Order: sequence, then structure tokens, then C-alpha cells
Amino acid sequence: MSERAAVDAMDTSLLAQGASVFTALSGTANVIMQLSRPEIGYAVKDSVVTEGNLFTNPRRRQRTTVGFLAVAVLGTAEERAAFRHATNRSHARVRSAPGAEPAYRAFDPELQRWVAACIYRGFEESRTLVHGPLLGREREEFYRQGAVFGAMLQMPADLWPRDRGAFEEYWTIGLARTRIDEPMRDYLLRIVRLEYLGRPVPAAVVRARMWLATGYLPPELRAAMELRWSPAQQRRFDRFNRALGRVVRLLPPGRRAWPFTRSIADVRARLAEGRDLFDA
Repeated sequence: MSERAAVDAMDTSLLAQGASVFTALSGTANVIMQLSRPEIGYAVKDSVVTEGNLFTNPRRRQRTTVGFLAVAVLGTAEERAAFRHATNRSHARVRSAPGAEPAYRAFDPELQRWVAACIYRGFEESRTLVHGPLLGREREEFYRQGAVFGAMLQMPADLWPRDRGAFEEYWTIGLARTRIDEPMRDYLLRIVRLEYLGRPVPAAVVRARMWLATGYLPPELRAAMELRWSPAQQRRFDRFNRALGRVVRLLPPGRRAWPFTRSIADVRARLAEGRDLFDA
């Protein structure tokens, strides 16, 4: 069995515990984390793949993003391979113009590793908020299964840090390499404010999204985004997460993993009908 096939066939049942409403609520913060690397941020902001651009086709972008995560943790080897193939077709066109700064290409393994690391971090936090801290062997196994996120992006398996301790070192170094300049900050704030929908959004919704995004961001990126966060806000945020965690634990598994269960059903229907995974 090839390295790719082995990762596609990986058991992700433990990792799937991180698929919950928390993963959805922290999704905007996770996007900011991923795009805080300038090469990734500008690749997305200035992408020529307009059919997959959040501001030109928000429904498609949201569906394929959630679909990627759902297939990674809930899909079969065949479904992962099919979704990776569709992702590769789209990413093949994502590269900077000659001489542009920052230079980027979607198949850069190091950039793929950063994206995978951000996604993994979000799933680990989600799992912790619902089920409590990961410890010992369970923590290492959860982390090992997280390699599937990079594999879905064509990241070589040996690029995933060897264990959870090594990942923490990589994460600290990675945060130090982030940089959010003014154009990127404006772009990311437009995402938080749901401006890509092209219609008025209630002020209360925008405030809630800003609060959630700020709360789920690492302190380094809050500062880079120029977002204020007080100890009182942190206490309120902690209370919110504890209360929601209690509710989520009481839900049946299928409901607990929403919206990923809905998304994997859509992917499977498309594959069964021979429809393109990325088309509307």
C-alpha cells in the first residue's frame, strides 16, 4: 500500500470527536489563523479561481470547505481520494504572478502543513471543549490521526511533526512567522463581518461573530488583528464554552457532529450520482 493510500485508509474515529458545533463556531478564527501566513493569505485574497472565491461564490466556498473537513474525518479512503483529486484541480491554478510578493503556490508542502496544523488545532480544541483534555496515549493517537488533514492537501506524511510535543514546538515557531498587514487585516475583517454575502447583516450577528472570532484566536493573532480582549471577556467566553460543551455532550452523535454529518451526506450523494464535488 502506498503512503497516500495508507493515510487515506487511516482510522479517524478518535479525531472525529473534534467534529462538533465548536469546530463550526471557531471556523472564522481558524480561517484567520490559516491566512495569517502572508503566502497563504494573499493566495486566497488574490486568487484567480473566481468560482471558488468566497466573495464571488460564497455558497460553493462554504460547502467545499466543510466538505473537505467532513470527508477528512468521516469519509472512506475512496471518498478522501476523490475529494483530494477535486481539491488538486482547483489548487493547480492558485499561484502568484511572476515576481509577485509574497510568492505562493497552493502545492507548497510547508504552506499545506501550516493549513493542516491550524485545522488540527481547531479540532483538538473542539474535542477538548466537549469531552475534556486529551491525555497520554489518547492525546498522541488523536494527534497522529490529524495527519489526514495534510494528506488531503498532498502534504508528505513525513512533514507532519513526529508527535504532539514536536507539534507544539512547530506551532510556536509557526505563530512567530505569521504577519497580518493592513490590506490583509481589512480582508479578514470583511470575512468576519460577512460582507461576502452581499447583503445587510444584522449588527447583533456581526458583534457575535467578532466576539467568537476574537475569543478563539491565539493572543498573538488577536494583537495582529488589532482586536481588543479583556480578562472579563475571557471569563465570559470560558463560561459560554463550558455551558455549550454540556449541551453538546447530551446530543446524539449524529447531531453532535453537525454540520459535518450533513456535509458528508451531500458528498456521498454527489459521488453516487457522478456529479462534480465542487460544482454548484
